[in-house]
Amino acid sequence: MLIPLRHENMQGRRWPVITIGIIALNLVIFLGTHWTMDQQAPELGHIKLHVVLLAAMHPELKMQEKAQQFVTTVQTKSPQLWKEAQKSNRDVQDAWDARIRLEDDPGALQQEMDSLSNRFAELDAASILSKYAFVPAHPTALSLLTANFLHGGWLHLIGNMWFLWLAGAVLEDTWGRVIYPAFYLIAGVLALQVHAMVNAGSLTPTLGASGAIAGLMGAFLVRFPKTKIEMGWLLMYRFYRFKVAAYWLLPLWLLMEIFYGSLFGQLSGVAHWAHIGGFVFGGLIAMGVRASGLEHMAEKSIQEKISWVSHPLLVEAGEQIDKGQLDAAESSLKKLLQEKPDSIDAYRMLQSIYWRKNDLPAHRDALDKLVGFELRANDPDGAWQTYQTSKNSGGEKLSASVWLDLCRQMETQPDVERAAGVYQELAQAYPAEKQGLLAQMAAGRIYLKRLNRPSDALRFYEAAQKSPVPHPDWRTTIERGIVDAKKALQPKTAPVTSAS
Repeated sequence: MLIPLRHENMQGRRWPVITIGIIALNLVIFLGTHWTMDQQAPELGHIKLHVVLLAAMHPELKMQEKAQQFVTTVQTKSPQLWKEAQKSNRDVQDAWDARIRLEDDPGALQQEMDSLSNRFAELDAASILSKYAFVPAHPTALSLLTANFLHGGWLHLIGNMWFLWLAGAVLEDTWGRVIYPAFYLIAGVLALQVHAMVNAGSLTPTLGASGAIAGLMGAFLVRFPKTKIEMGWLLMYRFYRFKVAAYWLLPLWLLMEIFYGSLFGQLSGVAHWAHIGGFVFGGLIAMGVRASGLEHMAEKSIQEKISWVSHPLLVEAGEQIDKGQLDAAESSLKKLLQEKPDSIDAYRMLQSIYWRKNDLPAHRDALDKLVGFELRANDPDGAWQTYQTSKNSGGEKLSASVWLDLCRQMETQPDVERAAGVYQELAQAYPAEKQGLLAQMAAGRIYLKRLNRPSDALRFYEAAQKSPVPHPDWRTTIERGIVDAKKALQPKTAPVTSAS
């Protein structure tokens, strides 16, 4: 069983209050509806079955409007089910079915239909599923919204809310507290519409937030394709961890949903096509949000609220940005940098301005400087987030010195495998620079001493030995690393004892 555990962009700039609010709302609604739905569903299901069977066996019987609408829906939307109910040689469904087949008194049959119709109207009027779950055969505008907040059990709820937390918090941090909830609701509605198109005429209620959350997953793929997701794999009572980039994992998940949706449809009890529709529309909407400039507007608003409130030139630049005077704002910030050359807030504003002006080289240069300042301010999470932003905007590399400082800071964090990966990226980007050589040696040391992966360690130490960078001061360290890695790779043999 595969379980997503976390990803690299878990650290946000503000509390994800909308995501937390959605999770809390789902939990409250679940606690208020779950046990009631469990009590209502069995009786209403039996009444619906009996109404259809009796109407099919005796079409001359009259029934109340609510029951008649239900029977008409079955006739028009599920003709195969109706034909099966009309067969005289069909299997007996239950004791009621066996008894009613033997009844031939028209008055008694009509009385039975009246009783069923009355009970159907009462139960249907009180049923949470009938009112608020989404039924493709007779969809309502209200159910397109409310079905996204109903869940059928604890595992259903917990699974959905965990995926919501993983994908939603970072998108809230990116899009803000207006675009993000609107996106969530729209994705949920569109996911249910796709489900209805594929399962037209289905009388099975659909509920759950998974369609909306699939939309968040599609948006996550568009917005953070290179972000690595840490997965847990439970196999034969052992738990393994590994990481995989979003651009591999999420499309694979989508293909699996298409496979299961095509093969099993609703028989699996999962609305696979709602997931597919939500994912695809989520990705498309995310592209639209980015292309329309809404994302830039949200970023500007977020940054203004979290930090741009102290220096007069920051305030002036913020007002100029509001008026669309990007060149004037850039000039104000450069004046501030002459006074305070290490101003993190100024560089955060500058990188946003360069992004809006589509000046990507200047945008990446500002991000590079910002990483360095955040590291000096002992803010490794902020530096890592900025580094990820640089990568996601197409930046191939940071300056070698800043990159090495980032690697060393990442090495002090619990996730040393991530540090090794960043060292490897630095070594690949600067193979002929001193920082690249140091990165190779550091990656070898981490793989050998902390991750117990001597084969990877040997690869990095041997690459360092062949480096074009002169390294007389480090030759002894490299050679010792090669010897230790080869020694660790040798199979351990049991001591031999002789018989006396």
